[in-house]
Amino acid sequence: MLRTQAWFDFCDALLTEVEQMTDEGRDAAQFAARAKEIQEMPRGRARTEAGAALLKELEALAAPNDAKEPSGLAEIQALAEGEVCEKAAPDFDKIYGAWLGRCAGCLLGQPVEGWRRAHINGLLEETGNLPLKYYISSDIPEDIKQKYDVNDDKKAYGATKTGWINNVSYMPEDDDTNYTLLALKIAETYGRDFTPDDVAESWLMNLPLLHVCTAERVAYINLAQSIYPPESATYRNPYREWIGAQIRGDLFGYICPGDMKTAAEMAWRDASISHVKNGIYGEMWVSAMLAKAAVCGDVQAVIRAGMHQIPPESRLYQELSEMLRRYNAGETAQEAQAYILSKYDETNGHHWCHTISNAAIVLLGLLWGEGDFARTMELCLTMGFDTDCNCATAGSVLGMMQGAKALPEVWTAPLCDTVLSGVDGFGLVKISDMAKRTVKLAEI
Repeated sequence: MLRTQAWFDFCDALLTEVEQMTDEGRDAAQFAARAKEIQEMPRGRARTEAGAALLKELEALAAPNDAKEPSGLAEIQALAEGEVCEKAAPDFDKIYGAWLGRCAGCLLGQPVEGWRRAHINGLLEETGNLPLKYYISSDIPEDIKQKYDVNDDKKAYGATKTGWINNVSYMPEDDDTNYTLLALKIAETYGRDFTPDDVAESWLMNLPLLHVCTAERVAYINLAQSIYPPESATYRNPYREWIGAQIRGDLFGYICPGDMKTAAEMAWRDASISHVKNGIYGEMWVSAMLAKAAVCGDVQAVIRAGMHQIPPESRLYQELSEMLRRYNAGETAQEAQAYILSKYDETNGHHWCHTISNAAIVLLGLLWGEGDFARTMELCLTMGFDTDCNCATAGSVLGMMQGAKALPEVWTAPLCDTVLSGVDGFGLVKISDMAKRTVKLAEI
C-alpha cells in the first residue's frame, strides 16, 4: 500500500499537468501523447528524469491568461470588485449552525465519495431515499448491497470509513472537517494575522501526511523538503487548482461576520501554500460567502459577495456567473444539471476534483435548493463528483444563514454534537465547543 500511495510521484499525473496547463491557456495539449508515454513507464530514475524534462518544457510555455488570473493577494484585490464591509457581532446560533451544516453535509457525502452519479442515484432509488429524506445506510437488503458494492470496511485515513449512518454515533474523521478544525487551531495559535508560513508550520506539526490529499499532499512533501510558500504550491503540483483549498476556508468566514474582505484575505493566506489561481479563488469565495451569510439571508447576495473577492475574468467567476444566469432565467434544476454534465466529465479525475466543476455543483444546491436543507443536499449529492466536499460547503452556508435552531433535527441529531478529528490536540470533540471557540475568535 505504501509504495502505491497516490499523489507522491509527480510522474503519475503528467497527463493531469497537461490538462491543467491547457486550462490555464497554455499550448500544452500537444504534449499529451508524450506525457502518457512517460506516465506508463516503470517507476525509476529513467521515468523521473523524463518526467522532469517534460515539466521543464511545459513550464516554458507562454501563459497568456496570467494577468487576468493572478495568484498574488495584491493583484487579486486590484481586480476584484470588492464588497462594502458589514462587520457584526458573532452570533453563536449561526456559527454553530454552520459547523453542524458542514458536518451533516460531509457525513451524507462521505460513504459514496468517489462513486459515479448513476451508482449513487441507483442506490438511493432502490432504498427508497430519493427524493432524499435521510442519510445513507448500509443496513439494506443483501442483493442491493452486493449490486452497489456497499462495503462497511472501506478505509479512509487508515481507519474504517464509517459514514454509513447505521455505523455512526458522531461525525467520523474526514479531511473536510480536519481542515476546519486545523484552521481554528491556526487562528488560535498564531492570531488573526497568521501568515502562509504559519499555516505551513501548523500542517507539519499537527496533521499527518497521509491525512491530506492531492494538492495538499504535494505541498506537504514540498514543505518537508524546505520548498516554502508560495513555491510549495507550484513545484511539481498538477493539482494546484483542485478542490482542496475550497474546502479549507469555512472557519475564516465564521470568524469574520460581515467582513468579507478580511475573510478572503485569511483564505488567501491559507490557500497560497498549496494552490494557485482558481484553486485560491475557490477558498476566497467560500470564506467571503460565509462572512456574508452571517449577516444576510439572501442566498444570491451571499454568492455574489463571495464572487466580489475574486477576479471577474477568472474561470471560476465566469462559471459562477453562468449558474446565476441560468437560475434567474428560470431554468429547472434538471436543465442546470445537464449543463454541468455537458461541460465536466465525472470519469475524468481532473474534472471530478477541480475547484470550478464542484463550485458549480455547490451553486446548483444553494440556488435550486431554495433554502430547503434536504433538497440542497440532494442536488449536491446526486450530481456525484466530490460529494462530501460539496454537501459540506453547501451545508455550511445554509447553516450559517439559518442558524442551528432552524436546521432539521433529522440531519443534526445523528451527529450527537460530536466530531472526530485527525488534527493533533483535538481527537473526539464537541461541535458546540468548537463553535464557542469560534465565537471567541470572531470577537477579537
